[in-house]
Amino acid sequence: MEALRLTLLYVHLIGFALLLGGSIAQYLSGRIRINPAMLWGAVIQLLTGLGLSAPLRDGDEPAPAKLVTKLVIALLIFVMVSSSRKRDVVNRGHFLAIVGLTLVNAAVAVFWR
Repeated sequence: MEALRLTLLYVHLIGFALLLGGSIAQYLSGRIRINPAMLWGAVIQLLTGLGLSAPLRDGDEPAPAKLVTKLVIALLIFVMVSSSRKRDVVNRGHFLAIVGLTLVNAAVAVFWR
C-alpha cells in the first residue's frame, strides 16, 4: 500500500507542477488565458488528491479538516480553470486567484500537521 501512496503522491506533484508551471508560463507570455497544462494539472490534482485521502496508511491519516480544506480549494481551482478554458483572454484577477489558490493548497499540504 505504501508503494501505491507514493505513486499517487508522485503523480499529485506532477499535477501541481503542470498547474503552477503552466500558469506562470502563460502569465509571462503576456497573454493571460488557461492553457492545456493548467487544465490537466487541475484534473490530476483533484483525482490524485481524492486517492491520497483514502485510508492507505496504518493509522497515520491526515486530519479530516485538512482533507476537507484541500478538497474545497482543489474544487475551486478546477471550477475556475475549467470554466475559463475556452476564453481567449481571462481576467487578470481570476487568473491570479487560480495561482494564489494553487499556492495556498500547497501550503496547506506542507504546513498543516
